[in-house]
Amino acid sequence: MTRQETARLLSVLKAAYPAFYRDMSRSDMESVLALWQDFFSDDPYPLCAAAVKALIASDEKGYPPTIGQVQAQLRRLSNPTRMTEAEAWALVKSAMRDALYHAPQRFDALPPPVRRAVGSAAVLRQWAMDDSYAQAQFARSYRDAAAQHEFDQLPQSVKNALFETHSTQGGLLHE
Repeated sequence: MTRQETARLLSVLKAAYPAFYRDMSRSDMESVLALWQDFFSDDPYPLCAAAVKALIASDEKGYPPTIGQVQAQLRRLSNPTRMTEAEAWALVKSAMRDALYHAPQRFDALPPPVRRAVGSAAVLRQWAMDDSYAQAQFARSYRDAAAQHEFDQLPQSVKNALFETHSTQGGLLHE
C-alpha cells in the first residue's frame, strides 16, 4: 500500500471508531500512519481494505483492529481453504491407494501445499508400498511447509531484519 492508501485505510478506522481517535494529536496520527505504512507496504490496498472492513463488521467490542488482527485477516482472506494437517494427510492417504501404478497423476492432483510436503511422485509411490513412517514424515514436512508459508507472509522489511540478525550471529536463515 502507498502512504496515501494507508491514510485512506486509517480514515475508515477513524470513522468507524471516532471515540478511539478523538483525542489523538496530529503527531500521534502521523506516527500511527508511519507504523501502519511500514507493516502493510507490501500488501495490496484492496485486500487490506477488505480485511479492515471484515474486522469492523464482525467487531463486538468497540475497539479498532490491531495491526496483528488485520494481518491475520489478510492471511485468512488470502488462504481461505487452508487445510489442517489431518485433512491434508487424508488427501495423501487417498492418493496412496492408487499410487503404485499412477503416482505421477495422483501426485499432480494434490493441492500445491500438500505436494510440497510430500515432495515428489516417487515419495508418494514409496509411501504406497510401505506407509509405516509415512504419516510422521508427512506431518513434519507439512508443518515445515506451513511455517515456511507463515514466513513468506511476513513483510519484506521484517524478513530482511531477520536475515540480517541471523547472518550477523552466524546463524543460517532460509528465505
